[in-house]
Amino acid sequence: MSEKKLTSSRRHHLKSLILQIAQNWIATEKKEAIAAKEAYMAEKCPPPDLSGDQAALMETCKKLHALIDQLDEERYDAEGKVQKADKEIEDLNIKVVDLRGVKKPALKKVRMSADSMLKALLGSKHTVNMDLRSNLKQVKKETKEEPTEAVGDWRKNIEDKADRKKMFESA
Repeated sequence: MSEKKLTSSRRHHLKSLILQIAQNWIATEKKEAIAAKEAYMAEKCPPPDLSGDQAALMETCKKLHALIDQLDEERYDAEGKVQKADKEIEDLNIKVVDLRGVKKPALKKVRMSADSMLKALLGSKHTVNMDLRSNLKQVKKETKEEPTEAVGDWRKNIEDKADRKKMFESA
């Protein structure tokens, strides 16, 4: 067959046929499910025999209550097991998180003034206005002054040695 495009009416007709077939399948599946339910209920729960005297009915009620009590105990036991398993799972999940560790996001560089840093650290109530840059400049000037004094001392020492040398040469 050559590859031809379907016309829109043909495509629409095929879609409607497929939908009708699917609808029929869904209806038959529903009927089968209802029939399976009824068969299961007839097998597991036969209709009660209500014929007889009051003593027979009382005996049937006692049997039903005993079965209900037994089922409640089984349900309670199963519930306890489930709760224990859930708690165990939760504990294991906590251990896994502890062992894996919490991933910390990468820190980003943020340009912030000294005043805003102090406000962030001390809180908004404390306002500290310090001009740290001017203090840094003063420290830099002080550190520059020390080497100049040392340079002066060095030069003085050389001049003193030169004077001594002249004294020895003249002598």
